Amino acid sequence: MATTPFHHPVPRDARVYIAGHGGLVGSAIWRHFESVGFTNLVGRRSKELDLRDRESVRAFFDEARPDYVIDAAAKVGGIFANSTYPAEFLSDNLRIQTNLLDAAHEFGVERFLFLGSSCIYPKFAPQPIREDSLLTGPLEETNDAYAIAKIAGVMQVQAIRRQYGRSYISAMPTNLYGPGDNFEIPGAHVMPMVMRRMHEAVAAGDREFTIYGTGTPRREFLHTDDLAAACLVLLERYDDPAPINIGVGEDVTIDELVRMIAEVVGYDGEFVHDTSKPDGTPRKVLDVSRIKALGWEPTVELRDGIASVYRWFLEHQSTFRR
Repeated sequence: MATTPFHHPVPRDARVYIAGHGGLVGSAIWRHFESVGFTNLVGRRSKELDLRDRESVRAFFDEARPDYVIDAAAKVGGIFANSTYPAEFLSDNLRIQTNLLDAAHEFGVERFLFLGSSCIYPKFAPQPIREDSLLTGPLEETNDAYAIAKIAGVMQVQAIRRQYGRSYISAMPTNLYGPGDNFEIPGAHVMPMVMRRMHEAVAAGDREFTIYGTGTPRREFLHTDDLAAACLVLLERYDDPAPINIGVGEDVTIDELVRMIAEVVGYDGEFVHDTSKPDGTPRKVLDVSRIKALGWEPTVELRDGIASVYRWFLEHQSTFRR
């Protein structure tokens, strides 16, 4: 753990490449950096740059020459997607992060922030989960391929630091939500999936809503606007080989989440459980004492965040596949 304060103000005219800037996380980071005065942000859509292609990534870095890189690019999904396509979740994510980190080192990127996921931690890690729980037990089976890929990213950051002395860091966000989320079914994470299904239940006049699983697992949810602010704090105040958690430090049961969404969406019917569906990890809440010690705090209350995401969904629902 770092023993002396790290202070590295990022110049607002620095060339900052946000990998995955069109996605849920990357777009929030882009918005935040613009809002605080960054004037030289760089992004490429996947149709412009396939991050799985090593030579394409090298050519991009050779041309763009970014000073800083935030890796928010990843193949992501909920339990169904992870369970159905583990080979792609492992292979795609390994290639994306390896290509980015190797190119960043080769072309002299000053600081690199690798964003992983709280799913890297063992299924039955002590709660709240501390960063030193990494590699202390078996993973959750429904997303172990994705988790292994992200663990490899943490290890690569540490290896580059150790071998080359680069000031690269990794951070592990908890479950994320925000505008621009994936509302496609199947494949979405729990919040957008429940929100869309419930919206359609209200529209159809359904009086019964099925909750997948027992409803008892506990989850922590962080708005992407808060994550984006944390990313800048970490670039400027954190320099340590150990990954650092980003979360709120509080969790709710899936049943409680569903009822919050029902209040926002306007559903007043009954709830039933389909216990044939997997629950996943029984509880997952992060210890966020280390990032809070750097001066960062989440600001978006869960109920308010759900309402803002639902407003976004209503404005964009015509774009989602049926």
